[in-house]
Amino acid sequence: MSENKQKILHKLQEIFQELFELDPKDVTLDARLYEDLDLDSIDAVDLIVHLQSKTNKTFKPEEFKSVRTVGDIVDFIERELKPEEDA
Repeated sequence: MSENKQKILHKLQEIFQELFELDPKDVTLDARLYEDLDLDSIDAVDLIVHLQSKTNKTFKPEEFKSVRTVGDIVDFIERELKPEEDA
C-alpha cells in the first residue's frame, strides 16, 4: 500500500472512531461499510459531510453509490486529492 493510502486509511480510522465509535482496528481496507461496520444510509451521509469538511472538496452523493468498503473510500479520496497534488 502506498504511503498516501496508508495516511488516508489512518485518518479514516480516526474519523470512524470519532463519528461512529468504531474500534480503529476494525476499520480495514476490506471492511464493508454496511455489513461489517454496521453503517446505515444516514451514517453514510454523515461520513460524506465530514469528508467534505476535511478535504475542502464537494462530493456528489451519486459518486459514493459504488462505495462498499473502506478501501473504496481510500481510493476515492486519493483520486479526488491527486489533481490538487499534481498542480
